[in-house]
Parts: sequence; C-alpha cells; structure tokens
Amino acid sequence: MLTIIPSFADELRSRSEEDLAALFRLRPDLLTPVPNDFSALAARANSTPSLVRALDSLNLWQYQIVEAICAISDPFKKSELVAVTSAETTFALEHLWQLGLIYKDGEKYRAPTNLKLLIGDEPAGLGPIFPGKADLNMLTTVPKSSEPVLAKLTWGPPRGQITDIKKPGAAIGWLLENNILIPMDSHTVALPREFGIKLRGGKVHKELSVSPPKLTGKKLSQKQIDLAAIANISTILRWCEELLHNLSDEPPTALRTGGIGVRDLKRIAEHIGVDESCAGFIAELCYLGGLLVIDPDDQILPTSAFDLWLTKDPEERWYSLTVLWLESSRVAGLIGKNSEKSIAPLGPELDRAGVGLVKQSTLKVLLENPEIAPEISSLQSIVKWLNPQRANNDFIEWNIREAEWLGITGQGGISTYGRNLITNQEVLEIEGALPKPVDHILIQADNSAVAPGPLTAELAAEMGTLADIESRGGATVYRFSEASIRRGLDHGKTGDQIKTFLTKISKTPMPQPLDYLIADIAKRHGRLRVGQAHSYIRCEDESIVSQILHDKKCEHLRFRKIAPTVLISEFELTEVIGELREFGYL
Repeated sequence: MLTIIPSFADELRSRSEEDLAALFRLRPDLLTPVPNDFSALAARANSTPSLVRALDSLNLWQYQIVEAICAISDPFKKSELVAVTSAETTFALEHLWQLGLIYKDGEKYRAPTNLKLLIGDEPAGLGPIFPGKADLNMLTTVPKSSEPVLAKLTWGPPRGQITDIKKPGAAIGWLLENNILIPMDSHTVALPREFGIKLRGGKVHKELSVSPPKLTGKKLSQKQIDLAAIANISTILRWCEELLHNLSDEPPTALRTGGIGVRDLKRIAEHIGVDESCAGFIAELCYLGGLLVIDPDDQILPTSAFDLWLTKDPEERWYSLTVLWLESSRVAGLIGKNSEKSIAPLGPELDRAGVGLVKQSTLKVLLENPEIAPEISSLQSIVKWLNPQRANNDFIEWNIREAEWLGITGQGGISTYGRNLITNQEVLEIEGALPKPVDHILIQADNSAVAPGPLTAELAAEMGTLADIESRGGATVYRFSEASIRRGLDHGKTGDQIKTFLTKISKTPMPQPLDYLIADIAKRHGRLRVGQAHSYIRCEDESIVSQILHDKKCEHLRFRKIAPTVLISEFELTEVIGELREFGYL
C-alpha cells in the first residue's frame, strides 16, 4: 500500500492560530515579506538562512536534542528520542516543534532535509548510517586487540586513517571483516552510527547540558559598581571628544582598504593616553555614532554631527553611542589581531555575524546576576551554553571589556545605568551622578595647568588645542609647550587672544615664563606659510566673499579665506565653477 508522507506545508496548514503566532514570534524573519501561502512559508522556514537564525536561538541543551534528532532514523517517535537522550527531552521537543525545526507526521516527528544538512553528516560526532541492517550483537564478540580502536572512534571523530585498506592489520581487519567498521576510501575507515550509539550506552551524547553552568564571581555592592561605572562614563565621553578633536587637527589618510593605519592609530592612542586596542574601540564607537567619516578624499574627519553632539547633555551623548554599540555587529577586539593582515578600525573586516546575539546573552547574564563581578571563565561557559553556535571566548571577553569602558558595567558588575539602558528606561540616572563640569583651571609656575574636574566641552576643546594632556584622573594636568602654543596660533588665534583666554579661565595668575613663551612664539609665528590649493576665488566685493564662505550649500567645497577678497579651495577649478554656477553666484 502506498504511504503518503505529509509535507511540512501540510503540517503548517493544520496548526492552530496560536501555534502559528508562536512560530512567527520565535522566527520573525518568516514574516518579512509576508508569504503568499503555506507552501511559501514552509519553503522560507526550510531555507538555509532562516534555519541558521533558528539554530542560533537555541541553547546548548536544545541544540544537543537537534543533533540527536538528526542522528536517529526519520520519522521518529518521542519515546525513541527520549531513549537516546533523557526524559527532559519532552520539553525541548515541544519548543523545537513550535520553532518549526521539526514537524509532526501523525504520532511521529520529521526533521527537514536542510536541517540535517546544516547539522552535518556526523551529528554529535557519530559516523555514517550503516548501509543495510547493522548486527549490534557482534559487539559482544569483539577481541581485546580491537577494543582500543573502538574506544578511539566511539566519542568521535568516528573516522580513522590507515595506511592501506588492503593491509589494515589484525585489530582493524577483524572489525572490517565483521562489518563493525566500514571502509570510506583506501585510507579511511569509519564506525557506523548504529554501533557508535550502542557503544555510547544507547545515548547520543556523553552528557546532556540540560541546565546552564553556575555563575561564580566577586560580590560587590551596587554603590561600588555605580561609582566605578560613572567614572567610566565620564572617561569614555572625554576619550571620544579628544579623539575627534585630534582627528580634526591631524586628519589621517585612510588605508586603501579603508580604515585607520597602524601608525596613525598609535599616534591617536598616545594622544588620548590609552593603548591601541582601546583607541581602536573609541574610533569604532565614534564611527558607529556618525561622528566620524572617511570623506571622498580618503581623509578621516569628524562630521558636522560632532558639533551637534557636543551641545547635548552627557546622558544624551552616552546614550546615542551605547545604544548603537548594543546592536552593532562590528568587533573592535579584532583590530590588529590578524597576523597576516592587520585589521584596521573603520575597516570592512570587523563585521561578524551573530556577535550581537552573543553580546545580548552576555549582558543578559549580568542583568540576571546583579551585584556580582563574574569570573571571565565562568561567564564564558554560561554564554557558550546560551549560544553554542556563535559564542567565542574572545568575543565574550571583548564584550565585557567594552561594556566596562562604556560604563555599562563597573568593576565587572552591571551598573544602574547599564541596566536602565538595556531595559529601555526613560531616565538613565546618569545626569545627577556625573561630576559637575568645571569652568576654570589653575595655571602653575612650571607652565602646567590643573583642571580640578571635568572641563566644560568648550573649555576642554580650547585647552586641548593650547596644551597637551600630561596626566588624567580626578584632575587633569595640562602642559603648555612651544609646540602646543604654535598649534593654537595655527588654529587662528593671536598671542593676545591666547593670553586673554588663559587669564580669564585661570584661578591663579599667569606666570611670567608662560607669558614670555606665548609672546615669543606669537612674534615668530606666521612669517612663512605653506599650503595647497587647486582653485581660488577673487572678488572685490568682500560681502560676496563672506556670503560664499558662510553659505551652507558651499560647505563641502571647504573654502578658506586667505585675504579679505580671496578664497581658496582644495577642489578642482571646474568643480568649483560648476557648484558656484548652480548656487547662483556665477
């Protein structure tokens, strides 16, 4: 009698509205776009990309059950699956059915062919299916000399290499003659799946990971965590400002493949006072936030959004960056890790599929274990249980490091601010916790200056131009030098303007040596200037020159004023003429 095997589409058609709603909730990708009918839905659910996403959502125990399903014959009864796993499998089986990874055939279940292909030919390290009916009783007659061979193949890999299939030796020869091993080619033998399961005691896995490992770590108070986290938040905002101001002053040229070169990254790291891995992360963070761009001339520069970002309060600035980090698939920890080719910040090689899922799982564990700074190895084992397909020890460690830099954690524990961010609270509680910015410095007799707290954004930018940061902490120490004063003059300030500014913001009088240094550098500055230009505009009407210079439509031409009636641009003459004609100036 001909048996009709029901299709996955038929089974989906028979599911209740509640079951279909559960399927779409668990696998939202099945609704984009909305399938025309159940056949289209079944085809999409069995497509490789959708199956990969579904498998990524499984924890280790659920994934082990999928491996067991792919290891036994199809269709299978629930009791058959329980026999090779455990009684708790019933709960996992229901979830896998709701997820559409298996479907019902009467009282039995089936697994789609594509699922078996994704799991592979050797599920759970078991070998190929025996071609025919395997005589498992032969295992009771195995000679002592052949037992070590089976012991090596039982828990995988199930294949072994031999010199010549025609001269396998006595131990392997007996196993081949009695069909306990099968030849795969002239140099490879394999232990068939049926024998492997029998030798494993009738089970597919040595041990089922039904529950996640226990988290171990150091107990902390929430106050300790939050104090450390708020310091980290203040620091990351300052790092971003310093990096962007530095790139504005000295924009590096992007590599041909995109990204910041090793030498430029080292310079940036030294300027900020961090190591290169941290500098790479800060650059990536600013890039994510749209504060940094590689322009058409391959210059890496702050965007106009940076100026707007600086006007926002610290809580808004922090939120705008961290919320993007939560969803990002870019892995800053990879920067400089490839021995063959250095991976650069802002480069195209940093994207990794599934890293967002690992990040969410890592933060989920922290949220569920407040006031604990986990041991890295303990946290890694739990995250790997939650995401067996994607978790990577390095990725988990980098996530924790970056969460600490961002202030999502403090001393390793989840902060109040991190929890509020992840749980989408309207108020993050950062504003009241941050130290109030100060609007003054204390100039010292040795040409240094101390900022007794975080400076306002405007003062920090000005001081970053006129002086170099010597040390950071609760107070920031700046150092005035010939090079730093010259940098201020290069930014268009006069010696008198620099003196007036420093006198105004310092609570201590300006020492005479600094006064002399500024006057001396200002006197010599500007005698000779060197620059580059591809085109110029000359107009006797200074008002038109000023109008062009300040016209937002002309911003991209980057005009610079070198005389009351002359503007220069780095763009080619034909392009400048075309743009000015379009904007009505010619």
